[in-house]
Amino acid sequence: MKRQLRALAAAGLLLGSSLVAVALGGNASADTQICEQYGSTVIQSRYVVQNNRWGTTAQQCINVTGSGFEITTQNGSSPTNGAPTAYPSVFFGCHYTNCSPGTNLPIQVSQISSATSSISYRYVSGATYNASYDIWLDPSPKRDGVNQMEIMIWLNRQGPIQPIGSVVGTTNLAGRTWEVWRGSNGSNNVISYVAPSAISSLNFSVLDFINDVRNRGAITNSWYLTSIQAGFEPWQGGVGLAVTSFSAAVNGGGNPTTPPPTTPPPGNAACAVKYTANSWNNGFTADVQITNTGSSAINGWTLTYSLPGGQQVTNAWNATVSQSGSTVTARNTGHNGSVAPGGTASFGYQGTLNGSYSSPTSFTLNGATCSRK
Repeated sequence: MKRQLRALAAAGLLLGSSLVAVALGGNASADTQICEQYGSTVIQSRYVVQNNRWGTTAQQCINVTGSGFEITTQNGSSPTNGAPTAYPSVFFGCHYTNCSPGTNLPIQVSQISSATSSISYRYVSGATYNASYDIWLDPSPKRDGVNQMEIMIWLNRQGPIQPIGSVVGTTNLAGRTWEVWRGSNGSNNVISYVAPSAISSLNFSVLDFINDVRNRGAITNSWYLTSIQAGFEPWQGGVGLAVTSFSAAVNGGGNPTTPPPTTPPPGNAACAVKYTANSWNNGFTADVQITNTGSSAINGWTLTYSLPGGQQVTNAWNATVSQSGSTVTARNTGHNGSVAPGGTASFGYQGTLNGSYSSPTSFTLNGATCSRK
């Protein structure tokens, strides 16, 4: 059984949603009680409801209705500076090989003409929890495993809990003002939108939040929307919490994005890379500057290199950065793909460190070896 366990933030702060989906039943026409740890069922022949108790061994049960679910048993409890006990939720799309019936997800962001959703919650007092709406994206049309980008919309926060990372500002979306948090849990990047007061229902454009994350340089139009889901993260208590209704629709009709070139066009073989790092006992940051030393513009770039052993990328900005073993691949975002002769493009990332630090020694841009600056 595959699961995504959430790590604590480096500062000891808290986590986002952790999702596990295992289909155990068919369509729920009448109320269905689920107490299995990762039990799930289908409602409206369209959405998957999952119990998803992953952060405790204590029992949790949910009652699934034709329009949502309610937590009926919650015996678990977790410290508020750590992971929640579970993420009971309803979702549309694909997650950990469990796809909702007839879904058109994953779908490339550039192909989405509209993505809308509505949600209604019922809250309780005397518990520590959040009401979280999750939007998951990945550079590939992924149907299982960890996605690289998680958008969390916190419609209610009760108790001394907070999103992963730190506050980076505020924004106006869905007719409201949200506090924006940004960070990484070690497995994926997270951008959270926190409501200043509890919201019991919301009818909104999912695409507006996706576009805001894209404009922050965290994803590009070539990424894929894989699932959208709503539920609760309880830390203490939570019996009576309910999603009373949920709907979601994603429509195509946009223009697919052409991936950046992976082979160098004529005249683009000249490049130089400046790699500036700052390390500490168990982590590091790196700023990477690419200079076009050729006579022709670079239109779309992919930089590859190897990190020394013990280094793992966790969070990046101004590039889509992935790591397989020691090999790092960094691709331009929508705003920095074109580099004029003599011009530069820059990106950076944060990583974990196990052992002594050293910088990479060689870089390849669009298949051509670059010099070091």
